[in-house]
Amino acid sequence: MGKVEILHALDLRLPAGRWTAVVGPNGAGKSTLLRVLAGLLPTAGTVTLHGRDLRDWPARERARQLAWLGQGEPGAEDLSAYDVALLGRLPHRAWLAPPTEADHAAARQALQVTQVWDLRARRLGDLSGGERQRVLLARALAVQAPVLLMDEPLAHLDPPHQADWLAVVRRLVAAGGTVVSVLHELGVALHADELLIVRDGAIAHHGPCASPDTHRALQAAFDERIRVLPVQGSWVALPQEEPIHADRDTPH
Repeated sequence: MGKVEILHALDLRLPAGRWTAVVGPNGAGKSTLLRVLAGLLPTAGTVTLHGRDLRDWPARERARQLAWLGQGEPGAEDLSAYDVALLGRLPHRAWLAPPTEADHAAARQALQVTQVWDLRARRLGDLSGGERQRVLLARALAVQAPVLLMDEPLAHLDPPHQADWLAVVRRLVAAGGTVVSVLHELGVALHADELLIVRDGAIAHHGPCASPDTHRALQAAFDERIRVLPVQGSWVALPQEEPIHADRDTPH
């Protein structure tokens, strides 16, 4: 089969030390874009990390700089939650070397931050969808990479745990980290620093979440089916009903 171009005409610079939320309609190319940024998909262009071509980074060194949480990715179902989190430390260890105390401390902290420390002895395959997602997030956090890419990280999370995830992201950014996340939850995405709107495989808009231009671009990306409104000092995206057009022959 021939190659299919999913993304095109991209010229993108993501700011360090900020949280960029990637949003757009289904099938727009959001997940593909994130996988390209992670170096997981081939590209005809160039992706640079800290000014260096991503392809020039040795795999282990790149894995220490860039952590990844994929959408619906398989995990080691027979491993305990603790051991899954500890997998995030592999880029920091020599081949076949046992975990160091620093590795254990990073895994412990990540499991506590994601509130699954009490589940540390349970098999990943025995956990609920939301518990599993938080363990996989702990694995990504345990890397302690300066850049964290997450594709649909809120999958299976209930609203309180979505709020917890938001707090985790804010702490990472406050500490100088860079976060890029693909989100379907527009209300959460509007809490980000930057909004990257993807439509039809291209960048429709990239700008601050609080900007009116960004709000208009977001509404346009969803064919005016949503409205961005201020609520208690923040922003929410609410569905906009399609107008009902009565046929002129409709009886009254």
